[in-house]
Amino acid sequence: MSEVQDFIRETVTANPVVLFMKGTAQFPQCGFSGRAIQILKASGVTKLVTVNVLDDDLVRQGIKEYSNWPTIPQLYVAGEFVGGSDIIAEMHESGELATALKEAGALA
Repeated sequence: MSEVQDFIRETVTANPVVLFMKGTAQFPQCGFSGRAIQILKASGVTKLVTVNVLDDDLVRQGIKEYSNWPTIPQLYVAGEFVGGSDIIAEMHESGELATALKEAGALA
């Protein structure tokens, strides 16, 4: 396992909610990442860690291999891969996202 895979695994397991995204929570660099952040904020998440994949090409490629998912953003809750912005949106609408975040201890 590479250093990048170790970093990803440690990041997603050490934090209740992790979003691998393009840009930062304050300045998303793509619409999908921005949408994911908006939904997470609307859900009331308090313990959110974001990783800007644009800062590191190895992480950008590594996260796709880690999850076996081709696109960014990628949301992890309680160490588990949840999905990208479409899945986040669907889960938000159904209430599943709030439940998952609550169970992960990531809501106020």
